Amino acid sequence: MTALTLNRRKIMLSAIAGGSGLLAGYGTRESAHAQTLPATHGNAGHYRFRVGEISATVLSDGVIGGPPRIYASDAPEVELQEVLRRAFLPSGHLTLNLNTLLIETGGRRILLEAGAGQTMGPNGGRIFASLAASGLTATDIDMVVVSHAHPDHVGNLRTATGEKAFPRARVFAPKADWDFFVRNDPDLSYMPVPEDFRRRFGAAIKRSVEPVASDIELYEAGTEIVPGLTTIAAAGHTPGMVSFLVHSGADQLLLTADLAYHPIINIDRPWRPGPDRDKDAALNARRRIFDRAAAERIPVLGFHYPFPGLGHLLRTDTGYAWVPANWQF
Repeated sequence: MTALTLNRRKIMLSAIAGGSGLLAGYGTRESAHAQTLPATHGNAGHYRFRVGEISATVLSDGVIGGPPRIYASDAPEVELQEVLRRAFLPSGHLTLNLNTLLIETGGRRILLEAGAGQTMGPNGGRIFASLAASGLTATDIDMVVVSHAHPDHVGNLRTATGEKAFPRARVFAPKADWDFFVRNDPDLSYMPVPEDFRRRFGAAIKRSVEPVASDIELYEAGTEIVPGLTTIAAAGHTPGMVSFLVHSGADQLLLTADLAYHPIINIDRPWRPGPDRDKDAALNARRRIFDRAAAERIPVLGFHYPFPGLGHLLRTDTGYAWVPANWQF
């Protein structure tokens, strides 16, 4: 057994964040959020760190969520409930964070993932408050790059009045996803949710991207968007999903997008997410990218993991384990 292959019994449960008071609604709203939100007096929604010479800030857009079964489609019910119970998580609702990342490099401020807005429940759309708390506004963003076209990744591209939410930003999206979700009427029958949810899900995508559709910049997986930001093919969850590799000198950060929803059920346990369009392709991408992160000891940012979503992946005798990063002041 290698140093990177550890016995699962020696891995502690992943850190859990979120209580019942933070649970998001399960439903897709076609209307987008208002760009500005009232000031709150809760916890901070941003977290700063560095990747070499690149300044990075996790910006929370809030939370979404739904029945755990949606995100662990092949889990035995008894085992799923026991895993949730032992992790001190509710049995009927799994909270998912929305961890966008702002990087500052080459004189540009680049936002990786736009976030959900309120396209998937009332507890999203907080990215603008998170930006304000970090000393910035939407007009300070030069580029927005999304990993795939689901509503929780593109919802904030549109204001409530139908305008560009990031008025100065060039917006980048994977071509295969744009072709599937935007240029066509997508077949979402693979999603394990009610038909009404699928209809609203598809409509939310098209509505969210309307303000940027005329000047969207489409990319292929493997493209280097700017020096220090490379896309990695990760198709399966959607036709064109990518992971992001942020790199500066010897330092790297791997953004896994929706390869996994929550560490408890998709990393510490190998259960497959129900929203994966091609579950076998998604599984292969997950293994390939997780294996690389573990073998090369690359820090990871999970879009839906408990805020701020940073940590490492370890290989175990049965798969992987999630080890959250230590908090940095």
